[in-house]
Amino acid sequence: MKPSLQLRFSQQLALTPQLQQSIKLLQLSTLELNQEIERILLENPMLEREGGEEEEGSSPSLPDAPELSMATAGEEYSSERLSSSSEEEHDTPSVTDMPDSINEAYDSVSDDDIGEAAEWRSEGGTRNNGDGEDSDFQEFQAAATSLRDHLLGQIALMPLEDRDRALVMLVVEALDDDGLLLQDLEDLLPLIPAEWDVELDELSIALHQVQNLDPAGIGARNLQECLLLQLKNLPESESRRHAMLIVDGNLELLAARDFAKLKRRLSCNDDALRAAQELICSLNPRPGASFAQVETRYVIPDVVVKKYRGSWMVSLNPEAMPRLRIHRVYADILQQNRGVSSSLSGQLQEAKWLIKNVQQRFETILRVSQAIVDRQRQFFEHGEVAMRPLTLREIAEELELHESTVSRVTTQKYMASARGVFELKYFFGSHVSTDTGGECSATAIRALIRQLVAAEDGKKPLSDARIAELLGQQGIVVARRTIAKYRESLNIPPVSQRKSI
Repeated sequence: MKPSLQLRFSQQLALTPQLQQSIKLLQLSTLELNQEIERILLENPMLEREGGEEEEGSSPSLPDAPELSMATAGEEYSSERLSSSSEEEHDTPSVTDMPDSINEAYDSVSDDDIGEAAEWRSEGGTRNNGDGEDSDFQEFQAAATSLRDHLLGQIALMPLEDRDRALVMLVVEALDDDGLLLQDLEDLLPLIPAEWDVELDELSIALHQVQNLDPAGIGARNLQECLLLQLKNLPESESRRHAMLIVDGNLELLAARDFAKLKRRLSCNDDALRAAQELICSLNPRPGASFAQVETRYVIPDVVVKKYRGSWMVSLNPEAMPRLRIHRVYADILQQNRGVSSSLSGQLQEAKWLIKNVQQRFETILRVSQAIVDRQRQFFEHGEVAMRPLTLREIAEELELHESTVSRVTTQKYMASARGVFELKYFFGSHVSTDTGGECSATAIRALIRQLVAAEDGKKPLSDARIAELLGQQGIVVARRTIAKYRESLNIPPVSQRKSI
């Protein structure tokens, strides 16, 4: 053995920075894409959003730079039209014509406006905005009120001594987000100063005072007590009396749908038991949940599907597309003084790459979306029951893309249609063979199960085996355990819990 030198030639795929950025942008959602663009805008002065202050001035533009428009407002695209624009690889990217109403709306709100809105909310009133329109903040104020503030506001109006008020507030602080007291009163005693010499009976009295507050059911230690507290606040009636008897000692029978045994224990008929059941179902097992601060998240669809002259066409959503362009002032200075700054030249090239990659991202999303719509045309015509099985490989082979590329495109990308907003992943699914040798989508089977359960007789609900038999009569062979799995995914209870009086 002795050391030696060998020369070998090999070929391998090298991911250039431009290709890496293109792959990264492709898998980002709309929100993540905007966040990534904002980060790049802070780092690269050669890039700017269309619609800024620079557009209003007399800034010179790039000489002899043809515009590369990513979208125009209200215009519907076809995949052929967008694919033709990708041939212009050497053109300098420039202004896009997309409306940016959402960003402009946010930019128009100043810090002073936010401060004034907070003052109006604290006053709980309305104020004229100067245009003859009143701004009502009462609804916003109610949504921002927490359960703790709601209860403490009632406690402040109660004629209590300081010691008793402190104990009541201690119980309020121990409540969870649903307004329930899930820990024992004995566990609260160590939190009280020893010199107060508080007995357990005093804490029980404080808990009873909390349970008398609004909303009804607050301070309950279990589901049974929560329902009883709400029933006690209702006016006296026969259904209320039967409901209290059920909750007090027969709640398990109601959960098991053992109506025959319930009627014997309550000595009532079907109508009386049905009224008591409806009354119990109208109660709120989580009385404090309505005060929870829930952040509403809205989905901005990437594409929109509309029917045009008998065909379903896909167009890009203008609100989801960022408007980017090269900073005209810096680009003009750089062209007039070539070689002055190599860093600016590199940033200019990076800005061009970003604009091109963003455009290519939306072109790919549009192509994949149109291919999905072409395959799932019956779904848009007739609904879920007409969904056909579809795999990522089918779309990848049709568009001559890699399967991983289609997977990135369909993840966290949304399509708006007359039937709702769906993630592109929704249109892909497994299949089940039929008697005729065809295939049926799992989504269509779920829709059929939902239809069968909705039309069943409440006194004799359909079992999983019976549903499988009914689907078999339609030529769809599905095992009973598969029906059970699909039924659970639809949050449909088993047959024993669907039985009605």
